Amino acid sequence: MRLLFFAGSAREGSHNKKLARLGQKIAKANGIEAIFADLADYEMPIYHGDLEEAEGVPERAQAFKALLGEYDGVMIVTPEYKSGIPSLLKNTLDWVSRVRTEPNVYRTRVFAISGTSPGYYGAMRSLLQLREVLAVGLGATVIPQQMALPGAMKAFAEDGSLVDDTRQKMFADVVEALAVAARKFAA
Repeated sequence: MRLLFFAGSAREGSHNKKLARLGQKIAKANGIEAIFADLADYEMPIYHGDLEEAEGVPERAQAFKALLGEYDGVMIVTPEYKSGIPSLLKNTLDWVSRVRTEPNVYRTRVFAISGTSPGYYGAMRSLLQLREVLAVGLGATVIPQQMALPGAMKAFAEDGSLVDDTRQKMFADVVEALAVAARKFAA
């Protein structure tokens, strides 16, 4: 069983990248094969139907779909931009959905979602939107466990773990729930 972690932000100092990397670290510490993928390595134009018709699906969208297809479970860690998911993440999900090769990675993988932001709600509003896009729009199985981490600016220790032990355990529980679900889903 293998897990993939990625953040809906390409920014170098992204707190959501830190949280996604922490998820990968937790998984590996529990003997699970896990990687972190950076959307900065999968640059795609903004989705436009005419562009798709003229040029086809971008190579980086095809590559990202192939990467998703290698893993049984996927955790998406998203920031919150103006109470919603960032355009980079939505654009990536949209382009991947346009790759017509089998398998349909949204319907054959299990997804977990989490997020962090500097504010009080800790990306909760973007998680609601992301869950809807994945489950309703793309037909994905999204586990109910998630984590919205507030106060991103002060949430991380120097080693990448969370300063608050309770929140560290909560996030580890989400990673574990993803691993359990992915194992069952793949069986």
